[in-house]
Amino acid sequence: MKNALLVGVLAVFLSVFAVLGEGAAQATPLRWGMDLEGGAPYTFADPKHPDRIIGYEKELADALGAHLGREMQPVQTNWDSLIPALDRGTFELAINGIELTDEHKRGALFSRPYYVFQQQIVVRTDDSRVQVFDDLKGKRVGTLTASAAHRMLDKLGGVDAKLYSDMFALYQDLAIGRLDAVFADRPMAAYYAKGNAKLRFVEPPMGEGYYAIALRKGDEALKRQVDAALDAMIADGTLEKILRGWDMWTPAQAKLSAFHDTQPVAPDGGASWKRFLPMLIEGAVMTVKISLLAMLLAMAWGMLLAIMRIYGPAPLRFFATAYVEIVRGTPLLIQLYLLYYGLPTLGIQLDAFVAGVLGLGLNYAANEAENYRAGIQAVPKGQSEASLALGLSRFQLLRHVVLPQSLRVAIPPVTNDFIALFKDSSIVSVITLVELTKAYGMLASATYDYIGLGLVTALIYLVISYPAALFARWTENRLRRA
Repeated sequence: MKNALLVGVLAVFLSVFAVLGEGAAQATPLRWGMDLEGGAPYTFADPKHPDRIIGYEKELADALGAHLGREMQPVQTNWDSLIPALDRGTFELAINGIELTDEHKRGALFSRPYYVFQQQIVVRTDDSRVQVFDDLKGKRVGTLTASAAHRMLDKLGGVDAKLYSDMFALYQDLAIGRLDAVFADRPMAAYYAKGNAKLRFVEPPMGEGYYAIALRKGDEALKRQVDAALDAMIADGTLEKILRGWDMWTPAQAKLSAFHDTQPVAPDGGASWKRFLPMLIEGAVMTVKISLLAMLLAMAWGMLLAIMRIYGPAPLRFFATAYVEIVRGTPLLIQLYLLYYGLPTLGIQLDAFVAGVLGLGLNYAANEAENYRAGIQAVPKGQSEASLALGLSRFQLLRHVVLPQSLRVAIPPVTNDFIALFKDSSIVSVITLVELTKAYGMLASATYDYIGLGLVTALIYLVISYPAALFARWTENRLRRA
């Protein structure tokens, strides 16, 4: 009798704990990844209250949480890293205009879709050269990195595609003439271009795809809950209300209620090196070109700054000192943004390649100026005084006495800076240039082969930077013998 009573009490306790555990699981906040830098109308910071997140996907997430009975916690993550971060467990869901494609399905589980998107061509109002999709051949066309639009442009061929991660910059560059057209998802075009008198749509929109919520592979239980919530939001009009509130409802959304997907995934044959290696090599060539030109500029301008700072009159000394301190004290990224996106407001428009070379070169010139200054000041003053006493001019003094000796001191740090510049050149990807690191990121986000492609990319960096170290060593030995 006592045993039966104990068993009964234990069963009651287990039932209570099970119910409490289930309730706790339901009450646990649901983290969802998004990228605020992706821009409107998806998820972005409210311009009036920057600490608030707004966008149709923010409203979608809130409505989803209400249906699931769970608090939704946004987690800021770079768009390219959403699915890898999801896999690491940084959050449970990723909601940020993620396209339902076989490539993405290889890296994550997906919900039923919540939006049907199309691609939209946008051109300047006074430009009539583009009337249909094929007219984009031979044109400078802006699009988003690793998007369906980018893949369509690649398939078309003959397009000078410029890759962006910032939607505002995409349409701004079109308006000021850096681009001939923009080809991107229609929701972006509707938000950034529809009200701009300088831009017009080339109708009709084309292509069709789906946005869906990404989940970790194997998280089938949560997927069923999310799908059920989305089904309910479609049926009761909640989703339509959200989309209409952002002027995103189109007749194509009627396809959502009838959507059926068995999650088919194309076989993954691994990295196709015949296809990917040329893209990495092309990125490496861009890296080498930018780095060499930027370093030449940095060395020449840095030498002038060092000479001005040591031998120049007071105004030049002040200018050189201020330049070095300001440039070294501000981020290179901000300097690039000012050169590429800021100068057009003053009527100065630079090509992306020119802006990249100038940005890196002018920034590294500050470092080189200090290297050269240290080398010049390492030359004993007595040699300069003796040379001037013998009748040498200031120029002859620098040319024949000071600079040859100062270079022996400056070469090692200059070489280190050159190698560092190779790696820092990856930052020019923010102004639409596709260098080696950007090429790696694009390929890795498409294939999820971060290790294999990463090792190959690192090897390429070693191959292109190691000769610089050998050259520096050879130069040092030669100067030492001179």
